[in-house]
Amino acid sequence: MPSGVPSQPRSSGYPTAPIPGSGPAVPGAGNGAPPGSPFWSQAGAQDPWRDPSAAPAWLAPTPPGNPPPVGPPMPGDGPARRGGLGSMMLVSIVVAVVAGLLGGALGYVVAARTAGSSFSLGESSGSTPELAKRPPTSLAGIADQVQPSVVTVVIRSASGNGNGSGFVISDEGYILTNNHVAAPAAAGGTLRVVFFDGSSASASIVGRDPGSDLAVLKIQKSGLKKVQFGDSDKIAIGDPSVAFGSPLGLADTVTSGIISAVDRPVRTGGDRDASQGNEDSAYLAAIQTDAAINPGNSGGPLVDGAGRVIGVNTAIAAVPSQTGSSGNIGIGFAIPGNQAKRIAEELIATGKARTTVIGAEVNLADESSAGAPLTKVVAGGPAEKAGLKAGDIVTKFADRPIEDGVALIALIRKQEPGKKLGVTYRRGGKTVTTTVTLGQR
Repeated sequence: MPSGVPSQPRSSGYPTAPIPGSGPAVPGAGNGAPPGSPFWSQAGAQDPWRDPSAAPAWLAPTPPGNPPPVGPPMPGDGPARRGGLGSMMLVSIVVAVVAGLLGGALGYVVAARTAGSSFSLGESSGSTPELAKRPPTSLAGIADQVQPSVVTVVIRSASGNGNGSGFVISDEGYILTNNHVAAPAAAGGTLRVVFFDGSSASASIVGRDPGSDLAVLKIQKSGLKKVQFGDSDKIAIGDPSVAFGSPLGLADTVTSGIISAVDRPVRTGGDRDASQGNEDSAYLAAIQTDAAINPGNSGGPLVDGAGRVIGVNTAIAAVPSQTGSSGNIGIGFAIPGNQAKRIAEELIATGKARTTVIGAEVNLADESSAGAPLTKVVAGGPAEKAGLKAGDIVTKFADRPIEDGVALIALIRKQEPGKKLGVTYRRGGKTVTTTVTLGQR
């Protein structure tokens, strides 16, 4: 009971207050019942002609004691007639006989069961309840759909052994993974892919693109199931995401979460003070997810709630530990699926991928300009044609705010060469917006 609210007595279910128009609530009073009769009196029950509109009189429960007689006394009865002795003896005999029969039957059953040497609760039902069935959009349904296309990439090289992940993108045997997973094989190592069913095949490199950290492998195997790509440009923060791969060597691992951010600027590898021309660095306008990603997940697919690939797992935010390594902290990054699909198509077609450029270099060390400062503009390049000059500070690109040089390069490389996009820059305290047609290297 809430404090400050007085406790109210519970009603017995039989109010004693009179109903307006019905007279006082007198115990034993009823519609036409003689004084002293209870409300269930036979006098009322046997009156078929009572007025149906007559107001009822609610009565209090009958107090403890012997109920009044419900009819005239029988001849020979005393003033307080009770049930006869013969009737009571007959009931006692019947009860004793029935109890004896039941006791004997129960004793037989117990003896028969305890005499055996085994106990069984019956057969278990193998059917799946309707509510426990796994629709295609459930996590179990997504795992069943995608896992046959996911592989563990086993790496053997002179510098050591390890593993990454990948997934089938064509029934002709093409597998997409990260460049940093495939790179050891380019230096004399070997790659082998292992499928969910335990089968395996040796893999060769079709092409690598360090700038996007993507690579395509080729295997000879029939009966392959390829993934279906979604549209990574249509995902939203909060959408479900499911990551596949072999973290820490644990093959066929599935983790789930949500899309935590989109177009998150991430730079992996290379010289931190280099310009846009550094080919050892990968600049990503990454999909951030809290689905658990660990070393070994690299190259595996990140899929949406329909099991369609929206990204390629590639990096995690690391918190150094005393051992010099770290695991999942709920901040993982994936290359956008649309970019990965475009790069993979180019690697399969030509063995190389185009790198999208703006024709300018940025100062990556400057963190105080609230934008991306241009240190050099290539003569005749896209930036110069759009009116940009060295010293300009780009503050917005493709409708996205730009906080530094990494963000600008990442968003540029995400786009396809030849695309026209808006650029906002600041020059001498003045803000200008123009359109640039992206080029390629």
